[in-house]
Amino acid sequence: MIDQKNPFSFLLICMLLFPIFVGAQKSLSSVVAEKGDGIYSLLRRYNVSPTKYYNRFVELNSERLGESESLYVGHSYILPDTLALKKVEETDTGISYPIFGKDFAKIDSVSNRLDDTVYYLISGHGGPDPGAVEKYEDKLIAEDEYAYDVTLRLARELMSHGAEVHIIVQDENDGIRDQRVLELDTDETVLSNAIPLGQLARLKQRTEAVNDLYLKNKGKYQRLLVTHVDSRSKGTNIDVFFYHHEKSKNGQRLAESIHQTFLAKYKKFQPNRVYSGTFMERSGLYLVKNTLPAMAYIEIGNIRSKLDQRRILDPDNRQALAKWISEGILLDYESSKDFTAK
Repeated sequence: MIDQKNPFSFLLICMLLFPIFVGAQKSLSSVVAEKGDGIYSLLRRYNVSPTKYYNRFVELNSERLGESESLYVGHSYILPDTLALKKVEETDTGISYPIFGKDFAKIDSVSNRLDDTVYYLISGHGGPDPGAVEKYEDKLIAEDEYAYDVTLRLARELMSHGAEVHIIVQDENDGIRDQRVLELDTDETVLSNAIPLGQLARLKQRTEAVNDLYLKNKGKYQRLLVTHVDSRSKGTNIDVFFYHHEKSKNGQRLAESIHQTFLAKYKKFQPNRVYSGTFMERSGLYLVKNTLPAMAYIEIGNIRSKLDQRRILDPDNRQALAKWISEGILLDYESSKDFTAK
């Protein structure tokens, strides 16, 4: 009990307790990564929102991260300021987008660097076509689910910088998912329209959806990103690589900008490994050949490869892929002086 007649007793108690409070604050600001931790799981364990503070965590710990922004077991990492988090939550309600799922629906503004830009995002396969299906720990995994998850994460990144984003292939039930094994389903649609069974019909549907939107937005800076998971033979692991239309200088610059970003990231996070991903012309692909916006077609890995599965199945790696692609897109836009589509 504080002696109200003796103010010095209250001061003494404060002086005795203060080091404890300071120590507690310091212990929360620096935490140790445990086995199996990724950035998402680490932040969640300390009640810090990963959707809001993932980028800030990477900034604070850039010198302590491994490949694809992975964590090292036993290393200490600095947590973002939770007090600042509370202030943001109390003063900024933001806008919610249900397509991203309950935990990811709210998008906070990071910058306005992509104001007045329009991006169309297509994830590969979907609906009656799951793409390649592979077994992982006695469960089935499919190409389309992982391409869709990366696409949603990319959409959030672009929107946080002010871009207008159109997600062409959609699944009302599957937002961004932080599981390793993403459950298969066939209820994806193209802008609320059922996806046809035939391959050519599916490709035409996506092409027409993009081209219709492109013509409505004519005069604006517009780009298309198509995200696929490769499905070559089981023993083949690949780095992320990119295609563009042979006659599109803007498409080439977009693919090259994202490729340069990946080169820089690998050099920083895995300096002893050579990044072999490339960007090249590939006009034979239907979407590359027939869509109107300048575009980049991205293969993020081989779902049949055990090595690539580490990149694709880990939700932190999928977030890193989306973030790196978005940084390449920002590089492309900010270095571009020509706003003429191909």
